[in-house]
Amino acid sequence: MTRFLIVEDHPLFREALEGALRMVAPEAEILQATSVDGALEQLAVGAELDLLLLDLSMPGTTGLSGIVRIRKAFPKVPVVIVSAHQDPRIISGALSLGVSGYILKSSSKQELAHSIGEALRGLVCVPNAYRALRPQRAPGPAHDLLKRLHDLTPQQLRVLEMLKRGLQNKQIAYELKISETTVKVHVSDILRKLNVLSRTKAIVEMSKIDFATLASDGSRAKHDRAQSE
Repeated sequence: MTRFLIVEDHPLFREALEGALRMVAPEAEILQATSVDGALEQLAVGAELDLLLLDLSMPGTTGLSGIVRIRKAFPKVPVVIVSAHQDPRIISGALSLGVSGYILKSSSKQELAHSIGEALRGLVCVPNAYRALRPQRAPGPAHDLLKRLHDLTPQQLRVLEMLKRGLQNKQIAYELKISETTVKVHVSDILRKLNVLSRTKAIVEMSKIDFATLASDGSRAKHDRAQSE
């Protein structure tokens, strides 16, 4: 049986995606999660997926970090991004992380179904408008940082995400149920692997990965999402 996982915090769009998936595979099993952490929990207990559909803008996740965490922990799981963001740099950055496609939330249900079908056949689905454009490559340092992020463990990626949210070591330790000493070790390893000297510099470098617009344009994304529904 075909099995999908929708990772999306907006209930109406989860429903829209489920409808598109039913058009492609009426008898499929469709799992749902409202966060990257929830998706990773389902994958950790052995959920074997044919496709994971991921929103980029959810609570606790900024920009491309959610893709990095999933790809790092479960590199064989096919991931398709479904997002309101249309910046070619964002699409290029997502594709550089090995996702199976990028679908715009403004797509009709028929277009969603067509793109999902392409991904299931092993093709990389991208918006038609993007295919007609010359891809705008992200700056070299950002692509170099993407490679360095792959050296981080899944736990270190979670710590890095929390650093970006402004959490202190004590708060990170509480959320992850680990000691502050362990958090300090993780932070030291993160700084070493990213080749930066401070937490602040690590956060600045992460902002390059998010191409700034993802971290600062949340309200517009929510508006675009509502319009697409």
